[in-house]
Amino acid sequence: MTAYYHVCFAVPDLERAMSDFRRSAGVEWSDPASERLGEWDYRIVFSTGGPPFIELIEGPGGSPWDASTGARFDHLGFWTSDIERGSRRLEGEGLPVEFSGCPHGRPFAYHRMDSIGARVELVDAGRQTTFLSRWQPDGGPMPAIDESPGK
Repeated sequence: MTAYYHVCFAVPDLERAMSDFRRSAGVEWSDPASERLGEWDYRIVFSTGGPPFIELIEGPGGSPWDASTGARFDHLGFWTSDIERGSRRLEGEGLPVEFSGCPHGRPFAYHRMDSIGARVELVDAGRQTTFLSRWQPDGGPMPAIDESPGK
């Protein structure tokens, strides 16, 4: 089994969620970042000291991270050696794509897993260097699901 590298919560108030995690469990945070994907501006932050990391995303209504009805567990994130093969594999296993960042130039996809009431995110392992430079500069490589044919 390949370990997940983060858990994500979609939240309506990033600072409040960071503060609650800090007070309750001593979680330390990187500096939040403001980003844009497609038509959505959102804010994102990762805990320090991982993996596994805790990710918080504050997104607008109608976005993939809409928390207008309240905070929620959103997804488990896994690296994959090939985002296209990985997504096809999950779809074949009955986990449909709910949202893909690929058309927006971001190699990740959320797949719905109704049995847990949340999503599984596959992120192309080619993005690890960029991820680490932003969120854990001293971190080493993390395992990825091997999507080679026949695996």
